[in-house]
Parts: sequence; structure tokens; C-alpha cells
Amino acid sequence: MPKSKNKALGILALANVEPYQEKVGEEYMNPAQEEHFKKILDAWRIQLREEVDRTVTHMQDEAANFPDPVDRAAQEEEFSLELRTRDRERKLIKKIEKTLQLIEDEDFGFCKSCDIEIGIRRLEARPTADLCIECKTLAEIKERQMAG
Repeated sequence: MPKSKNKALGILALANVEPYQEKVGEEYMNPAQEEHFKKILDAWRIQLREEVDRTVTHMQDEAANFPDPVDRAAQEEEFSLELRTRDRERKLIKKIEKTLQLIEDEDFGFCKSCDIEIGIRRLEARPTADLCIECKTLAEIKERQMAG
């Protein structure tokens, strides 16, 4: 199974929702579709917040002043990795909240670059996507050219 399909199924499973089944002639980003994505985004945000809480508890419970410098260094490295992960998740929570606001503003699901529909399947794989696949591909190509 392709990586993006696995990811989409993971996010949908997290929210305990089935993939959205579009109906013939259905308007894009109608209230039912918006509700579908709100449910996915809310579940994702809740899961990320729970991870933050677990990290805080873990760090408080596991914090010890090891006499052995190697043990102390190992613990500091573990905490450092956890904090970096939580920082990325904190940024993702902000992006999820921004996306939820776009749904409220009825501006969700359209490419911020070219204004075309991003598509239900792409949004299920990456609910915070704000570029269609063509614009995202072009942006990644430009980014690689600038870096290399």
C-alpha cells in the first residue's frame, strides 16, 4: 500500500471515521464534507495534546539526578528528542487550529496558490494541506533547487 494511503488511513482511523463517500453531483466542500474534516482535525488535535501531557508527566516522573555521567547524558538526550518531537507537534496543533478556522470561514479545501479544489482524498491524507498536488509539487521542486 502506498505511503500516503497508509497515512490517510491512519488519520481516518484516529478520528474513527470512514473515508468520505462523495455523491454524484455533490457540491465540493459542502457542510457534510466540512463536518467530516472537522471531526478528523479535532481528533488529531486531541491526540497531539494528549501526547504533550504524557511527555510532561513522563519527564517529571523520570527526571533523576544520575551520578553516572553516561546515564545522565542518555537521559538528557532522551528528553531532548522528546522535546523536539513535542515542538513539532505544537507547530502542527497550530496548523490544525488554522485549518479549523478556514473551515469556519468556509475557505477550506481550495489551493491558496491557484484557488482550485485540493480534493477530498488529498485532504484525507493531509487534512492541513493548503496547496493542490500540482502547486505542492512545484513548490518542492523550487525548494530543492534553492537548497542545492
